[in-house]
Amino acid sequence: MIELYKKHRPKDLDGIVGQHSAVSVLTQMIENDEIPHTLLLTGPSGVGKTTIARILRKHLKCNAQDFTEVNIADIRGIDNVRDIRRRMSLCPLHGKTKVWLLDEAHKLSGDAQNALLKMLEDTPKHVYFFLCTTEPGKLIKTIRTRCTEIALKPIGEKDLSELVMSVYHKEVPKGHFPEMAFDKIVENSEGSARKALVLLGSIIHLESEEAMLEAIEKSTQEAQAIQLCCLLLNPRSSWQNISKLLKELEGEEPEGLRRMVLGYMRSVLLGSGSLAGRAGSIIGIFERNFFDSGNAGLALACWETMGEK
Repeated sequence: MIELYKKHRPKDLDGIVGQHSAVSVLTQMIENDEIPHTLLLTGPSGVGKTTIARILRKHLKCNAQDFTEVNIADIRGIDNVRDIRRRMSLCPLHGKTKVWLLDEAHKLSGDAQNALLKMLEDTPKHVYFFLCTTEPGKLIKTIRTRCTEIALKPIGEKDLSELVMSVYHKEVPKGHFPEMAFDKIVENSEGSARKALVLLGSIIHLESEEAMLEAIEKSTQEAQAIQLCCLLLNPRSSWQNISKLLKELEGEEPEGLRRMVLGYMRSVLLGSGSLAGRAGSIIGIFERNFFDSGNAGLALACWETMGEK
């Protein structure tokens, strides 16, 4: 699959799609040389948060060696935050600024958030923090009030349509994109530019409209199955969120979804990480087939996984 969302990632704010209000505010900040030292970028996945942070880093003339991008999902702990605190007191290797981009910032532990707060309250003049999150409500209030927040929104269908068509014609200048496949991509992207370009990449070299529509449906089903697995693995997930996703999956084949869940959990189990035990329990619950029980069997297995009696 061609990673079009990486290949066509915007290089400047003018290329950011569907975030006109946010881009206007950020452009004003740049023109006035008033980029905040602590910036919180919020909004759904795939709408431009990380891309904007990277663009702002360049406007701050921060050298690549003084730029650190951290996915909080990979660290979470207070020791990593303390390491950032130690390093931020050092002068930049090149230029005048050091920038930290903390992606998925809401996944920081409580202790780590409190440690980060102290850093945000006492940020050296040469240091900038850009926090990106899809769930700002999980950040402690004092962090949110300490940051300047830029809220991004799901991208509208018109902007998504223009983006998909533009990228398609750059990749296939003389190609013809079936209108039904085009509409299906926009419909299934849920306001996410990244998701739209991932779907486009999965079908761009297919020849028939039928094959394109089939590939879009398969990609969408796989994405939803992965989302379900992530919810099942997280013991803090709510039944409300899981039941909502199950309703969206009612048109899919339950047995196919069961096998996807088993495959995903097997990978987690073999990884021997902290979630291996929960993955093993889920495999035990999902080992019976859904040929007879169908969607009801799938819902029951999810219910049992969440410990609901």
